Amino acid sequence: MRHGVNVTALVVFILFFLLVTVMGFFAARWRKADNALHLDEWGLGGRSFGTWVTWFLLGGDLYTAYTFIAVPAAVYAGGAAGFFAVPYTIIAYPLVFLFLPRLWSVARVRGYVTPADFVRGRYGSKGLSLAVALTGILATMPYIALQLVGIQAVLDTLGVGGGENANWFVKDLPLFLAFAVLAAYTYSSGLRAPALIAFVKDTLVYIVIIVAVIYIPLRLGGYGHIFDSAAAKFSALNPATHKPVGSMVTGPSAQWTYATLGLGSAMALFMYPHTVTGVLAAKSRNTVRRNMAILPAYSLMLGLLALLGFMAIAAGVGKGVKGYNAQLAVPQLFDSLFPDWFTGVAFAAIGIGALVPAAIMSIAAANLFTRNIYKEFLKPDATPEQETKVAKLASLLVKVGALVFVLSMDKQVAINFQLLGGLWILQTFVTIVGGLFTRWFHRWALLAGWAVGMAYGTWQAYNIASPATKHFGGNSTKIPVIGEIGYIGVTAFALNLAVAVVLTLVLKAAKAPEGPDETTRADYTADYDDQAVKDAPAPAIAH
Repeated sequence: MRHGVNVTALVVFILFFLLVTVMGFFAARWRKADNALHLDEWGLGGRSFGTWVTWFLLGGDLYTAYTFIAVPAAVYAGGAAGFFAVPYTIIAYPLVFLFLPRLWSVARVRGYVTPADFVRGRYGSKGLSLAVALTGILATMPYIALQLVGIQAVLDTLGVGGGENANWFVKDLPLFLAFAVLAAYTYSSGLRAPALIAFVKDTLVYIVIIVAVIYIPLRLGGYGHIFDSAAAKFSALNPATHKPVGSMVTGPSAQWTYATLGLGSAMALFMYPHTVTGVLAAKSRNTVRRNMAILPAYSLMLGLLALLGFMAIAAGVGKGVKGYNAQLAVPQLFDSLFPDWFTGVAFAAIGIGALVPAAIMSIAAANLFTRNIYKEFLKPDATPEQETKVAKLASLLVKVGALVFVLSMDKQVAINFQLLGGLWILQTFVTIVGGLFTRWFHRWALLAGWAVGMAYGTWQAYNIASPATKHFGGNSTKIPVIGEIGYIGVTAFALNLAVAVVLTLVLKAAKAPEGPDETTRADYTADYDDQAVKDAPAPAIAH
């Protein structure tokens, strides 16, 4: 491992950072809006992005700096289990192809900006809408914090920040500067900034991964040696458990965990507010459909990315270091094997890979707060200009909150809360996806199901210990009745759905009042040039 500052890599990193900073501020003039002080413009880019802009935006949104760090780190630490991210993204796109075009259509017709807007309009329930909005914000915050973890891993490897013994302010100053710039251009340009920067980010990611899977094996003696080194490491026994530390192939005892984690993650992926924001920014229904067909190209990239974990083992990264932080495996692999100038390119890909999703996530959380808390409960008569100003301020506060979260808490806490975020956001699936196809569910039953799923999932996660923490130490435990170890989120979802179904039957039998549904059947299949869109009334949430 290199000691001191890698000057060449740092210079290249800074040059790319300056490039995307200029692009971020320039984005305010890119596809300039007639009225920039409108949430549709600032928060959804004017709903004007075509196929390729949407593809880069969603790619930048879904495949983050933390993905670049965490997926190979999971493979480095445990082997085959780390590959679960590949099948779950393969499952996700055919699944969401079924309902995302319907969500886009009804949102375009009714002027919805957030998934909670749709819930409010579909079920006529402020309480259910608030539950979806708060869940979205809660699940997004640790996700933003983890982008900071990705940047910190790069900065640590570059040798900037003054080292472990430096004053806390000096140590974290590069991080402060990076997110100050991020906050500034997001405030100025809104969703257009990450959409434009995503072109640079995704291009760099593809270049770095393609080079890595060709160049690094050549340096290490080929893939045969890489896999042999990984197999040797994983066959060693853990002194504490007397079991192998990992495996090259998922064993029978882990298959339920692997399958349920993949399924639950696929279902949750497009429930996150930031992914919905990217979808609603598309200019047409067919743009959404085309993107669900071509986004799997990123899954291929993800599979190649996971192989970097094996390469780090073969390169001896972290070997013999007690309590080694696997999150540093990829940055240190690049630093040790790439030429300095290309190390800078690779680190720029990771750093920019943090800025793009962090910007989109903060915008999505700000949209939720503005539309479903501020406008719904605090100022119902807010003008579009007031909405936009509040959303801009809220996006700043979200970033500051994420920064404080990651700097004041152990990194493992941030990781644990992100795992919880996936469990939580999955509990909105019944309400959102169910509502896109049927109005059968009762609003009170959905709210009760959501509460049960949230409570059960959080309680089960709290009871899981790990070597690093007493609580929230994992995301899998024994599934009731079945008795296999599986993903808590899927079990919580099953309880959520069961409660919603049973209570809906009870409430319908009791003739409990249903909330008004402002949507029509035609809304769910309309495209942007349909007369239904042109003649649509103002959304109910605006009054």
